[in-house]
Amino acid sequence: MGSRWIFDGHIAGIGTGSGLRAVTGIWQESPFGPFADVMVQLPSGRRLLLAPREDVAEFIAATYRFEEVRVVDVAAILTGQALTIEAGPLLIRAGIGGRALLGALLRTVPRPIAVHTSWLAAVSPLVTAAGTGTRTFGTAGNGRLEYYGVSDLHNVSSAVVSWEGRDAGPLSPISPPVTFGFSSVPVRPSLARVRTTVVEIRAAGDNSPSKPAG
Repeated sequence: MGSRWIFDGHIAGIGTGSGLRAVTGIWQESPFGPFADVMVQLPSGRRLLLAPREDVAEFIAATYRFEEVRVVDVAAILTGQALTIEAGPLLIRAGIGGRALLGALLRTVPRPIAVHTSWLAAVSPLVTAAGTGTRTFGTAGNGRLEYYGVSDLHNVSSAVVSWEGRDAGPLSPISPPVTFGFSSVPVRPSLARVRTTVVEIRAAGDNSPSKPAG
């Protein structure tokens, strides 16, 4: 095994009536310090990364798939039942509702277990079979493995979304699923408490650094 990166925070998945879908990572702890980023999939299927710095953009672009990467100011404020995201051409003002049924079930698993990579690899087939559109373990770009450890889940109850100054339409299911990596997010717009672990796999004797995809 090579390097290991751990990101601890929240992921918000939001769909709109126009077909624009946005997945925001709000990371309180990470190897890059606290930051937020947004992965956007347009109605055309085009995938964009909105990242706050070059080093963050380079790492994420080497792990996921995008047609375009933009380094822009990204501000994500999560307070109580409100989430505001401002990232270049994207503006989201969302209301966070009650805990989802899946969130209640997730909370029955102690968090140290729920975010452990061995547990996530073991339960991934069951999560996939449940047909939620999400997975807990899979392969990422540049010979990396990725683990999603979700320990709580709340519904997004409302959202006003604009892209390049135009209204993106009402809050809607995230359909079709986003295709940035091996996993999507729940179909129903939601806010997840999550720890993401990315592990680099290197062949024996390979000391070369990983390079961005594309």
